[in-house]
Amino acid sequence: MLQVQISKQDLRLARIVDIPDVPLATGNARLKLDLFALTSNNITYAAMGGPPLCYWDFFPGTYDWGRPPCWGFATITQSSTAGVEVGARYYGYFPIASTLDVTPEKADPRGFVDGAPHRSAKAAIYNQYVNVAADPAYAPAFESEQTLFRPLYATGWWAADCVRQSSPRVVVMSSASSKTALCLAHQLRRSGVVELVALTSARNETYVREIGLYDRTVTYDAVAGLAATPNTVYVDFLGRDDVIAAAHHALGSALHRSILIGATDWTDKSGGIQPRIEVRGPKPEFFFVPAYAADRLKARPELRAAMVQDMQAFYGVSRQFVSPLRQSGSAAILETWRQLAAGITRPREGHVLSF
Repeated sequence: MLQVQISKQDLRLARIVDIPDVPLATGNARLKLDLFALTSNNITYAAMGGPPLCYWDFFPGTYDWGRPPCWGFATITQSSTAGVEVGARYYGYFPIASTLDVTPEKADPRGFVDGAPHRSAKAAIYNQYVNVAADPAYAPAFESEQTLFRPLYATGWWAADCVRQSSPRVVVMSSASSKTALCLAHQLRRSGVVELVALTSARNETYVREIGLYDRTVTYDAVAGLAATPNTVYVDFLGRDDVIAAAHHALGSALHRSILIGATDWTDKSGGIQPRIEVRGPKPEFFFVPAYAADRLKARPELRAAMVQDMQAFYGVSRQFVSPLRQSGSAAILETWRQLAAGITRPREGHVLSF
């Protein structure tokens, strides 16, 4: 089994280790990872690998080297579990590795839950493996887009639902070229009147202006000049304390709410979530999608179908913003990770990979 490992001290250091296969344990199944995406979301998982989110714990590595997760499609190659058949294909949460052994529970034609003890305390969404043959969210013509956007679109969709609760006049988003930010902006744009302001690097400024999702684009060195409009919501995908503090200061009393979602600049988020410096105005709140979505679905279960319908429609639309770039092999996987960790990938490229 080929296994990607990332240095917990420096996320730019990546290696692939060949681990000898072991016999499949009774009651387990083995999945071969067919197709997966690498985006800044994977960097966020690694940056928040330690407490309190503990993403390293899903697929344990060593003290120094972690196994980062990804989303993708995999095929059952061995199984000793009834209802989990060899050849069946599943969408779910995997280590960046050629194979994964799981302990299927609650198996039925729709899929199963991995009952591995070390994953039992984790949010349910991460432990579910969905059989594509019975998955209402599966779109066979858009597999690349699904690896790139399916988890990110869900985050953006639920974040838009959350933001709308504040009835904002303006929404300001950092790391506006990131794929989750694009999904949030697209969903807010569909719902109407809110003004969308993009914060981005000088390197990505042209791209952010060209895609037409935002009303205004501001580079990070100009955040101090942000116009303050009453009832503004700030959504942070970047994770840089200085940008959060500068946005809070510029918006002043106009800032109604501050929401933390990602850490595309992992160098400023060594496992933590909250800014480590004083910020003006409302305390930034961390948006954890599984908990928020679960609460909303209890009150309005029809939102699940609405999200799936919007997500399927977005796959085709996403090609206006991002073109999938299919690559295979260990060298391509390692190089893609290094580029993402260094922040030098092109925002129009979506990296879709296989071993």
